[in-house]
Amino acid sequence: MNNYQKAIENSNIVSKTDINGIITFVNDEFIKLFEYEKDELIGKNHNIIRHPDTPKESFKTLWETILNKNVHKATVKNLSKSKKTIYLNTTIIPILDEFENIIEFIAIRYDITNEVMLQNELEKNQKIIFLQSRMASLGQMLANIAHQWRQPLTELNLTLFNSKKAFINKDEKEFEKLYQSSKNLVFGMSNTIEDFTNFFAPQKQKEKFLLNLSIKETLKILSRIIEDENISIKFDLVKSLEIFGVKNELTQIIVNLINNSKDAFIQKEVEKKEILIKSYKKDDDIFLEYSDNAKGLEKEVFDKIFEPYFTTKHQSSGTGLGLFISKIIIENSFEGEIMYENTNDGLKFTIKFPIKK
Repeated sequence: MNNYQKAIENSNIVSKTDINGIITFVNDEFIKLFEYEKDELIGKNHNIIRHPDTPKESFKTLWETILNKNVHKATVKNLSKSKKTIYLNTTIIPILDEFENIIEFIAIRYDITNEVMLQNELEKNQKIIFLQSRMASLGQMLANIAHQWRQPLTELNLTLFNSKKAFINKDEKEFEKLYQSSKNLVFGMSNTIEDFTNFFAPQKQKEKFLLNLSIKETLKILSRIIEDENISIKFDLVKSLEIFGVKNELTQIIVNLINNSKDAFIQKEVEKKEILIKSYKKDDDIFLEYSDNAKGLEKEVFDKIFEPYFTTKHQSSGTGLGLFISKIIIENSFEGEIMYENTNDGLKFTIKFPIKK
């Protein structure tokens, strides 16, 4: 038993307190980590190492657990004497006497500060990448708005010119016709703004929504580009399929896929440009398949497409973030999975969404 105790004390950060939380023992690892002398700790309340950021509710839960004679386990944020933040995986064990009364508490800890700091840094970098992707999407969407508005603005200019002629000629019938035409053009431009506003709205509330309607709404954003690039999009969608997630994040995924196909069609000089979007249910999952005939991916880049900043496009037209962000959204927001494969004439993405019951 003594050898077992020595092994624990030599390989972990150990302390003991009485039932009031007053420190009665600390091992050498504890002293070394928290940078106190032993006599600065013995007889002091254990909250001497408490980090001010730790919520009071956490300590309330801790005391309720151990006073009920249960073991408490948690990752705890602590503070050393020199104000250094320390993260510890902590296990607190109530020690009972022969009458089942608590006589002391033993806390055994393992230092995970480096792991937590690394995770925080990764999350920080991921937020930066998300922001960069959002800014890239904003630039892309602004270009799409300009593209969507170019033709109606030309038509509106011509209509206003003809309205002036009709007014001068006192042709009320023609003037009324041109007036209604102008209203329709302005209404269409207003709808374009509404579509793009919905795309960029900070919608983070998850909800169930119809997959086929969301896809159709997404295509309205890109309708002018699809028409100008002469891209044929075919659908095989099951109308009743619902998925659970953030609606405009799915829009971002579909926009990324279509823009990638459009650029690949141009880069590889595909004459007959085709996209097929298909949905179906299988077992407890809903699947969305997206495929094009843009000649697929070369072997040397096939395994890299989800890497951040990797792009097969010219640097002026690609950030290399679209598919990376799409993968994160699918995995984190929709709790799904995205797979891809080369087909006979292009590339196919398969997205799997779990059915929420």
